[in-house]
Amino acid sequence: MAPGILVGFGVAIVARVFEIPLAWYTTTLAVHLVWTLPFGFLIMLAAFNRFDRRLEEAALTLRASRWTAFWRITFPLVLPGVIGAALFGFTLSYDEFARSFFATGTEQTLPLIIFAQFDRQLQPTLYAIGTATTVVSLAALALFTLLFRAVQQRSRTASGR
Repeated sequence: MAPGILVGFGVAIVARVFEIPLAWYTTTLAVHLVWTLPFGFLIMLAAFNRFDRRLEEAALTLRASRWTAFWRITFPLVLPGVIGAALFGFTLSYDEFARSFFATGTEQTLPLIIFAQFDRQLQPTLYAIGTATTVVSLAALALFTLLFRAVQQRSRTASGR
């Protein structure tokens, strides 16, 4: 894997050659997707390795549409992998200062704002940002846990256990 600073710098050069404006919604998003996608792929690979295709085939045999089979069988079974990949990708991306530094342009992302605070005297806003991100992370974990339990409960109710 290439160091983050080289990837960010390379994306900035390519964006300049193709006249793509440096922004968080273009180049920075692309850099972070390239960085986190292999990790998400590995997590989803593990989720699909434990997935039993016979369950989906049974639903299709019982005349369920592909869409219904996906939402009622496949998605609930791989939902923990999707949630894990999303949370892991967010965690990896949140800490990537080096990749964001060159690819963001004039706009600021939260890691860049936090890093900019270190050259001055530390202010209470930095601690407030840390507290807010911790609260949001815990709320996201609680939400995903509740969502996972609701899907499990619904699948248990549907299966008659």
